Amino acid sequence: MYGGSGNSNQPIIVLKEGTERSKDKEAQFNNISAAKAVADSVRSTLGPKGMDKMLVDSIGDVTVTNDGVTILKEIDVQHPAAKMVVEVAKTQDSECGDGTTTAVVLAGELLKQSETLIDSNVHPTVITNGFKLAATKAVEVLNNISVDSNSDEILKKVAATAMTGKSVSGEEEYLSDLIVKVARLVEDDGKVDMSNIKIEKKAGGVTKDTYMVEGIVLDKQRVHPRMPKIVKDAKIALFTTQMENKKPEVDAQISITDPESMQAFLSQEEGTLKAMVDKVKSVGANVVFCQKGVDDLVQHYMAKAGIYCCRRLKQSDMEAVAKATGASLVGEITEIQASDLGTAEIVEEREVGTESMTFITGCKNPKAISVVIRGGTDHIMDEVERAMTDAIRVVGVAIEDGKVVAGAGAPEIEVGLRLSQYASSVGGREQLAIDAFAKAMEIIPWTIAENAGIDSIDAVIKLKSAHQKGEKGAYFGLDLETGEAVDMIQKNVVEPLRVKIQAVNSAAEVANMILRVDDVIASRRAPPMNPSADPSLGGPGMSGVGGMM
Repeated sequence: MYGGSGNSNQPIIVLKEGTERSKDKEAQFNNISAAKAVADSVRSTLGPKGMDKMLVDSIGDVTVTNDGVTILKEIDVQHPAAKMVVEVAKTQDSECGDGTTTAVVLAGELLKQSETLIDSNVHPTVITNGFKLAATKAVEVLNNISVDSNSDEILKKVAATAMTGKSVSGEEEYLSDLIVKVARLVEDDGKVDMSNIKIEKKAGGVTKDTYMVEGIVLDKQRVHPRMPKIVKDAKIALFTTQMENKKPEVDAQISITDPESMQAFLSQEEGTLKAMVDKVKSVGANVVFCQKGVDDLVQHYMAKAGIYCCRRLKQSDMEAVAKATGASLVGEITEIQASDLGTAEIVEEREVGTESMTFITGCKNPKAISVVIRGGTDHIMDEVERAMTDAIRVVGVAIEDGKVVAGAGAPEIEVGLRLSQYASSVGGREQLAIDAFAKAMEIIPWTIAENAGIDSIDAVIKLKSAHQKGEKGAYFGLDLETGEAVDMIQKNVVEPLRVKIQAVNSAAEVANMILRVDDVIASRRAPPMNPSADPSLGGPGMSGVGGMM
């Protein structure tokens, strides 16, 4: 960047050489294009008839999903404005667990509508003010059309709606029943704590073989076949250290000159290992879970003592067992005390498919719940896990807030109509932005219809007509089998109010943030260490969504 200095022709260098800069409408349209590209990348996954994406990462791992946030996390997005839209999906996911695709598609459409306004010389500040007013009004409308969701029947509908379109093989009814039971069991003061729910996957069977266990399930088996398969009235010790002789920290050599010294050395080693087991026995533990390795000799002594033991547990599993049983994590075996032990009614090894798993039931904490997911392949189980996790969190949100709205595009059409009426009362140029917001809301039913192979124009017209008639017009959404407008509360298609409010607010916020940027100054990037990995240098790498300016 160069600037003149008085009457001299000497240029003043302000920005470093190689810095790229775009400003005013060019910057705004570049940013809007990048954000729209992100929205388009997930748009085809929206709704019950949405398609799946197959994502292949750099090491060849495959993910097949239509979960918006999973897709956007996997895609390597480069453009800064596109990254802002990806953040919307992450926020929506952390707040509600569902509605990520809705939020991203809505943000993309808001920016698309604002393009026309910028072209007509409406200032971005006027547009952002209008969008803020529209978002506030939209939340008010959503609150007015919500209904109570205190009954388990409505919660099952919420879970089924959240899973519709995911790869759960038509088992929504069975799984939604299971999900509501899980949510009710871990509910505490009207809140559902996901940390109390542990999910394990085991290949084999079909999706309907998925079941719930009141307790903890570990994908581990006994370390020794002579250990008991079932331990009743379990006293559980958790060790974060290895049950082996520790290797010296420095290189050391021991010189042994006669057989007696050798025998004494081995006896000393054996005595140390036996002392570990004696210490465990002395405090009354009959179940041991170890985060690291367990020596063969320790396994033998524990088997003789009738102690059940599993080794090499994940840190998350150790913490889950500690929370469920009341045990303390112990880092030094000789320091364990009876007060560090956790309790459970039964610890047993059970066959699941062709493999064994450890089940801890009758835990001290009754809110410890595990779900064992079954399925034909790892990809199916991964998608079932994503669907169930989303559905449990959505049910949790519905329990916490106690409010739901109709699904299938009903709230979006209602908000769009109410905003159109509201725009004329606002006046000024802001009404243009509010009208644009109202029009943008139609993208959700439009896309749901498009993905189901229904004529989008007809669908939106039918929905608007239904919403303008009668008291229950606000509940009318799109029936994807017939293409008609139907009361979605009666059709059991409902979503938590918070999902819709969060989607509207976050989409409006990111659109406003992107619209307010009128100058993008991008520093020159350092060259990559491996030139063949950079697509811009002719290498085989894959570029992200929307390149830099």
